[in-house]
This record gives sequence, C-alpha cells and structure tokens, in this order.
Amino acid sequence: MSDGPAEPGTRPPPPPYQPPPGTPPYQPPPYQPPPGGAVPYRAVPPGVAYPWPVPPPGGDGEPRQRLHPLSPLLHGAKSLVVVIAGLSWSTLSRVGFGWFAAMVAVLALGATVLSVISWYNTGYHVVGRELRVHEGLLWRRTRAIPLERLQAVEVVRPLLAQLTGLAELRLEVVGGGKTEAPLAYLGVADATRLRERLLALADRAAQPPTPGLATSTTVEGTTPPPAAPGRPLHAVRNQSLLVSQLLTPQAFLLPFGLAFVVLQFLSADSWSFVAVASTLTAMAGVLLQPVRRVLDDWNFRLARDGGTLRVHNGLLETRAQTVPLDRVQTVRATWPLLWRVNGWLRLRLEVAGYSVAEADDRNRPDRLLPVGDLPTATMIVAEVLPGVRLDALTLSPPPPRTRWLHPLGRGALGAGLYERVFVTRSGLLTRQLSIVPYARIQSVRVVQGPVQRRLGLATVHADTAGGAGAAAQDRDLTEAWALAAELTTRARTARKST
Repeated sequence: MSDGPAEPGTRPPPPPYQPPPGTPPYQPPPYQPPPGGAVPYRAVPPGVAYPWPVPPPGGDGEPRQRLHPLSPLLHGAKSLVVVIAGLSWSTLSRVGFGWFAAMVAVLALGATVLSVISWYNTGYHVVGRELRVHEGLLWRRTRAIPLERLQAVEVVRPLLAQLTGLAELRLEVVGGGKTEAPLAYLGVADATRLRERLLALADRAAQPPTPGLATSTTVEGTTPPPAAPGRPLHAVRNQSLLVSQLLTPQAFLLPFGLAFVVLQFLSADSWSFVAVASTLTAMAGVLLQPVRRVLDDWNFRLARDGGTLRVHNGLLETRAQTVPLDRVQTVRATWPLLWRVNGWLRLRLEVAGYSVAEADDRNRPDRLLPVGDLPTATMIVAEVLPGVRLDALTLSPPPPRTRWLHPLGRGALGAGLYERVFVTRSGLLTRQLSIVPYARIQSVRVVQGPVQRRLGLATVHADTAGGAGAAAQDRDLTEAWALAAELTTRARTARKST
C-alpha cells in the first residue's frame, strides 16, 4: 500500500481502533444453561469445548410396541387358503385325501411358524415426528414415516379380523405408490387410539410453532385422549343401495343375456358341463362389480369432525376412513342413465397423497355419497367446499358448431367460473359434473385435435395433483385461451391466500 497522498475524489480509510490506555482486555462471559434445566448437560472442566446435549434415556423415545398376539394365526389362515388353492384338485386326485391333508397341514404349520417369527421381529413406535416400523425375517428393515407427510389413517376389519376382534391400520402418505406400513393386526381399541394419536401428531407437525406459545407434548408411554366421534352428516339406506346396483347396466341386462344363452342351448340341444360352467362363470364376472359395491358400501355413514371427514362402510370388510378436507382436489357428481328416474346421483372425491398405483381402487377414499338425491348431495358438497351449491351451478354451453363433434350430446357439455371453484360438465348417457377449487389447480393446458383445429375449437384442462382434474371440452379458441389465462390467475391468487 502506498503512503502517498490519496487520489482526488477518494476518502482515506479510518485509523484502526485503539482502546484507551489502562483498559483490561475483553473476556467473554461464562456459558449459562437455559433456565429451568430444559436440557440436561454434562459437567465440563474449564478449557474444554461444550459437548452435545445428552440424549434422552432409551435413545428412541417410547418403547417399541408389538402387534396383537393373534396376528400370526390370521396370517397363517390366509396362507392356508393360498396353499389349498395352489395344490388344486388335480393333486388331490393323484395322491389321495390322506396325503393331501398331510401336505396341507405341513405347509400350513410352516407358514404359521414363519408368521410367528415375523411377528416377533415386527414392531412400531413413535419417535418425535416419525412413526418407525421395524419388520423383516431374513432382511431386517426399518421404515421411518414423517408424520407431516401423513394424509390419512384407515382402520380396516376383514372378515377374519371381525371374528377375532382385531383390526388393521393402513397409512397413506404424500407421493406413496401404495399403502405404507400396514399394521396387521391390532386390537380395535388400540388401532383407534393409535389412529387418533397419529392424526393429532400429523396435524401438529404440519402447523408451524407460534413464537411465544408453548406447544403441548405427549408424555412418553401415553396416548392423547381420542377425538370426538364427529357430527353425523348422512347415512345411506341399504335398500337404496341395493336398488341402485340393480339399476346398473350389468344387472339390468343380465336377464336378457341369460335368456339368450338358454335359447341357444335349447336350440342346439347342448347342456354339457363345460357350457353350463362357462355360462355361470360369465354371469359371475358380470355381477362381480355390483355385488362388490354393495358389500363395500353397506351401512355407509358420513360424519364431519373438524377439518376431516369420517367414513364408515362395509359388510364383510368394515372400514373407518379419515379424509382431510384440505387434501380434497376434486369433487365429482355422476348421474347414471338408469338412476335419473329416481333423481339419484353419486359423489366421488379425488384426494391428494392416496395411492393410485394399486389396481384395486377399494382402498382409495373416493366415496363421498354412494347413492342419494340432489338435496342430500348439495348439503354434502357444501360441507366439503364451503360456499358451493350443487343445485345452483349454471354452466355456459360450447358454441353451436360443436354439433359436428357432438350431434346428440352438445347440451351435456358446459363450463363455468365461480368464486372459489371451476366447474365442468360432460357425458351423454352418464352425466358427470367436476368441481375443482382454484387452490388445487397445478397446471392449465389448452389442447387442440385435428378436427378441433378445422372448427376453431380447443379443450381447456385444469390439472390437479395426482388426479384427472376438470376439462372444458370444445370451447371457442379465443374463449379457451382467455379461460386458461383466467384459471392461471385465479389459481395463483388462491394459493397465495391459503
């Protein structure tokens, strides 16, 4: 650095600070632990760096819990059914009944022993804001499920579990491809308490702590009191459920198909075992879906508990589902053709975070109303989406030139923007109304097919997280771009306000 004069237009740096003569050197004050002794500390000799806090006794918080002792028997019973089905009747005819029974007994005993060993190595406990599940027979595995990602906890009671007084706990998390960490099996009271505790901890983990306010904690080894059962909203009559499934195309057309097959048999004079078995198998396949819906939605009850919906349903397999309202992406109302005589419709939900990769959709909490009239559906939709009246939604139709694409169903199409939701309508024989809150819209797309380009039309898609969203079909091209821009603006504003 030069000692010459400073350049014109610049200021020289200030001289370094010099303490006054006789001032003692600065000494930092000794460390003082927090008042109240909130965190235990080790005694540290002078001159040694301060260590980390001592972990709580036990290391992992509360002790690890095991499943119900009858769990191996239920798993062994399931394995027995699989074993018998795998051996088939051909094995019985070759080896005889005695050897067949011995083979079944040995395999069932082995499956039960493996289930007992697996039960002994399976456990769960709550550590802070995580649910840890330990399992595995040959390869041990520990899964840590953050409770802030927990969407819903479902209590399921299959038929064997009902007979033994047990229940299965199923967890759904954000982004899960399947149900996470099914705890099978627990006592009904234990499963209910654990579900209430996990939901309470998940809600507390999702809310940021408020400065200056003390947050409640759970004493180790105890569970919080169960929440209130909720305010009942609606209970579906089983008679209406049966009649609604008899008015499905499968059940309605089954007598005509059966009469046609019988006439073919009579004319051909062929009543072979293969022909009869094939006919019965085809009939069972046709009736499988309506029968399964009746069994799944039997004694359907809906209740509101704060910010969640509680759904109870099932005959052979009872379910108690908890659906958080802040995760609802879309509400769909469907009017099947044969139901319109009675003025019936059904309501379905799309919930973020639920597994969609499973082929069987029975595990998804999409049932909001299996069957009901318009006033009941209006009341339920108002509970899920405040300020939205299902019976007062008027939608604008597409332009008249869409008759070239929909000569019979142009009147069934429509779209509309409301204060909080985007609504679309579609379907000719089965009418469907889709309601999407603006805050749940993830992306907006404008799509044109080759015929739409010739007619100057386009379809506007409002996509949601993990769902189909809603689509305004065959709108005028200028209107479609204006609608897409308006949806984008309203979605951005709604997300900022939530």
